[in-house]
Amino acid sequence: MATIKPFKGLRPAAHAEKIACPPYDVLNSAEAREMAKGNSISFLHIDKPEIDLPENIDLYAPEVYQKAKENLDKFIHDRILVRDPKEYFYLYAQTMDGRTQYGLVAAASCDEYAKGIVRKHELTRKDKEDDRTRHVNTLSATTGPVFLTYPDNKQISAKIAEIAAEFPVYEFTTDDHIKHALWVIDNPQDIAFLTNAFKEIPTLYIADGHHRSAAASNVARQHRAHNPKHTGNEKYNFFLSVIFPASQLYVMDYNRVVQDLNGLTETEFLAKIGEKFTVEETGQNRPPQRHTFGMYLGGKWFTLTAKKGTFNPDDPVAVLDVSILQNNLLRPVLGIGDPRTDKRISFVGGIRGLKALEERVNQNKGKVAFSMFPTSMNELMKVADAHQIMPPKSTWFEPKLRSGLVIYTYDD
Repeated sequence: MATIKPFKGLRPAAHAEKIACPPYDVLNSAEAREMAKGNSISFLHIDKPEIDLPENIDLYAPEVYQKAKENLDKFIHDRILVRDPKEYFYLYAQTMDGRTQYGLVAAASCDEYAKGIVRKHELTRKDKEDDRTRHVNTLSATTGPVFLTYPDNKQISAKIAEIAAEFPVYEFTTDDHIKHALWVIDNPQDIAFLTNAFKEIPTLYIADGHHRSAAASNVARQHRAHNPKHTGNEKYNFFLSVIFPASQLYVMDYNRVVQDLNGLTETEFLAKIGEKFTVEETGQNRPPQRHTFGMYLGGKWFTLTAKKGTFNPDDPVAVLDVSILQNNLLRPVLGIGDPRTDKRISFVGGIRGLKALEERVNQNKGKVAFSMFPTSMNELMKVADAHQIMPPKSTWFEPKLRSGLVIYTYDD
């Protein structure tokens, strides 16, 4: 049973298109400075507050978090952001290339995250987790939504379609040609229906936002330890989420580039990988199906097909294409032991296209590149259901959720 709660959202009074910004973790500081240039109401001033401080500042310095708090307080004081008078749900729609996904904006449960009802599939890095924990604690708010998903439910989908037939409170298209729209769900009957409908959903899955959910859970645990009257209903027990049906989500490929051939010549390398893969020079840059891989080497595209017996088809992690490539090629042939830390491997999100792989190799920024068949939502959920962890950089979701359209705060 999934517990979701409506909340008094803090959201733009106007100019949502100028306020909303990409997630904090897809931009570096220089990119954030450039994007927010000339826009004093960009939510980047809250999610990437270092842009308002000297360029050489330590990103984890106390002043950075204090600046975020100062900027949020100013946005509230100046009524750039205003709070809804009652607890509502919200509906957030994104349209990319003619395909729309509808997510329910709600407060999800930290307790259910701890119990595994809200399931994860990735490891987190302590430095990133600590950063978001400090951000949430300083602001008493979760500002960036966690991207959740669930197996499709006809009753929920019908109710969402009914709400989406009304006019949204915000609607705008960003520079990347993605349309964003938000509805306020303020009808008490709709709120009750959705709350009860989600009680019938046994599990929610984190698609993206593992550091944000871990940080919210850390904050809840800290508050609980210092609150002798803790009931479990306090606002710190919940976090901002947007919850989408799995069938609407678009998972793109997450590709790999390796700097060198680990001391092998191209001929030796091709012979070595031929032990575990069928290797064909096809000229195709995109793998046609699961367990096949595109490989760009020496100005040519090859198709690799994993041979029988090179992976366990009954293991939800071992059967993933990212695992097959890692276990049969990247580790044993190219010496990439831990792709999280090895500086010889880099990752290229599918949104950049496969030409980006060719360019890296042709410009001597890598020796060999691999294009991946996208991980499916079904594969992701199987890994999470088995309480296992996916290899790093297994999924790339598009479009990314904008921050600043609705904020969840711990105080009214």
